Amino acid sequence: MITVRYTRNLFLRVLCIVYLSAFLSFYIQIPGLYGDNGILPARSVLENSKHKTLSAKVHYQPTLLWLAPFLGLDTSYALDVLALLGAFLAFTGIISQKFCTIPLFAGLWSLYFSLYQIGQIFVTNFDELLLETGFLAIFVAPLLPGRRKGSKGCSKDLISLWLIKWLLFRILFTSGIKKFILGDPLWWSLKAISRVYEVLPLPTPLSWYAYALPEWQLKLTQVFTNTAEILLPFLFFVPVRCVRITTFFLQLFLQICILLTGNFGFANLLVITLQIALLDDQCFYKKKSSNKSSILGTIATVVIYGAIIYGVVVLFNLKINGTQIDATVAFTRVQFDKYIGPIIIYAVYFGLVSLATTVLYSLSNVLFDNQGGNKGLATISILFYAGIAVLLFLSSTVPLASLRPASNSTVNPTIRNMYNRLHKLHAVNAYSSPFTKFPAGNDRNEIVFEGADRVDGPWKEYNFLYKPGNPNSSLPFLTPHSAQIDWHMSSAAYSSYDSQPWLLSFAHRILNHNPEVLVLIDFRESPFRQSPPKYLRAILYKYKYTGWNQRNQIPWWTREKIAEYLPVVSKDSPFLLDFLKARNLLPLTSKVDVNPLWKQILDFIRYIINHLEATLLFWSVLSAGFAIICTTSSSGKK
Repeated sequence: MITVRYTRNLFLRVLCIVYLSAFLSFYIQIPGLYGDNGILPARSVLENSKHKTLSAKVHYQPTLLWLAPFLGLDTSYALDVLALLGAFLAFTGIISQKFCTIPLFAGLWSLYFSLYQIGQIFVTNFDELLLETGFLAIFVAPLLPGRRKGSKGCSKDLISLWLIKWLLFRILFTSGIKKFILGDPLWWSLKAISRVYEVLPLPTPLSWYAYALPEWQLKLTQVFTNTAEILLPFLFFVPVRCVRITTFFLQLFLQICILLTGNFGFANLLVITLQIALLDDQCFYKKKSSNKSSILGTIATVVIYGAIIYGVVVLFNLKINGTQIDATVAFTRVQFDKYIGPIIIYAVYFGLVSLATTVLYSLSNVLFDNQGGNKGLATISILFYAGIAVLLFLSSTVPLASLRPASNSTVNPTIRNMYNRLHKLHAVNAYSSPFTKFPAGNDRNEIVFEGADRVDGPWKEYNFLYKPGNPNSSLPFLTPHSAQIDWHMSSAAYSSYDSQPWLLSFAHRILNHNPEVLVLIDFRESPFRQSPPKYLRAILYKYKYTGWNQRNQIPWWTREKIAEYLPVVSKDSPFLLDFLKARNLLPLTSKVDVNPLWKQILDFIRYIINHLEATLLFWSVLSAGFAIICTTSSSGKK
């Protein structure tokens, strides 16, 4: 019997680490993003339903924030409570496996789902992935703690972990084929990876070095990425252990490379968490396996990967040319469009067969394995989880079918209705890569805000904590923190300011010297620390990495002014005030009397945490958790 008890436990505890980073990252930014003086006040979202009954409110906007008035809290303080409670629950799951049960993960999912409802533009596909993973974790987790040491776990674990593998398959496969379906010339010419490093919203120091690699190496990097995303996911379901373990390490290598060269918040850590489902308990303790099965597994791995390598050589026309390897896409757009439809259909059938096999294997373990226990109850449990798995699997085929318009129209209406209902809970989502399409040009655009006390200047720049600004400033590592303002400045640079209402709200808060927003930028080095500027504008610049021959010099970027992005505004500008008023984005005054005890406690916690940098806070809390684990383990041994 395949045992996955340790695998399940590791998955759950690492997911708690992801949850911890997400809740702490959200908590740090609550006042500046969602507070009454924040950029997009959460109360403005909820006020659309303020005259409805509580049940109607929950139906329209399902969030625990509706309970805030009953607890003596306003919306801002209620957000603090939800985020802190989520961080606390995640921390308990990290320090002890005993807490990693269904109630814990149901609570984590409910809390994050509640926060997601008021996230507006500042929630992304990454948050949806966390919600779907968290929803599946409710079925992966045991109902109660305290299984005996010798337990091999439940047979239903194979089914629930299969759902994790299917989710991992969907996000990678979808990301891979969308790059070619949308037809960006850079992906078809194998020059996309170089552009990715150049336009990363929040690059790391290693992004500069990766961008400086020779062109042929960057092309091979794309070949590996495309292979890992499109071909290798099918191996997640191959019933050969050696194949799955090899695939796990290749996927892990890809995610570590992405993590080192780009700041994507908790996204890469979450994908790595999903990859744990590819393992089994034999990876965590020594267990003798027959030489015959080991040899057969090795042979199967060599054969399968040999075939994949041969296919990659043919599909990408790999040729050795002196000291380098040349690569070009050997298939045309017409050929790709011809075969991708059947491939998607075969992928669905392949997943269905794999699920059916997993369910039958689990049932056979229950019915024919003489391990004792209540076989009737175990069988009911298997059938229940199998029903849930089929429901989620069928619903997940809708976003897969939508990859091509021709196949999208063939989806059964009943299945589409199931997907729509589950998608409302973000239990099943559609995913895509942030780099399926690239902005035009060969450089990156960046918005630089400038303030002045006179219209004719002198103008002085505002710098941000993480996004490129000052060409001489070093690029940071901030994973797994999600810096929302810095991240969304990147996409705003390729659109107009009037299509980004949050950006004008941000400008208004800067002009009013709102401390809640100022802490989210590099305010310590600001030329306007004592008082705000009378006027503010935004300039659009074109940024480009410095060349390899300048690697020993200070600048990371060269930049060139393109145009004025946001015209000069003041805090009393009729244009600015009218724009924000029409969208209900002006600062709000709390109408709820907050319980004094709540207020005192939450203000004290906020005061302490505001003195810590976001990434330092996360790693400090996580280190404390590891210290507790080590201390507890040492005490247990004694």
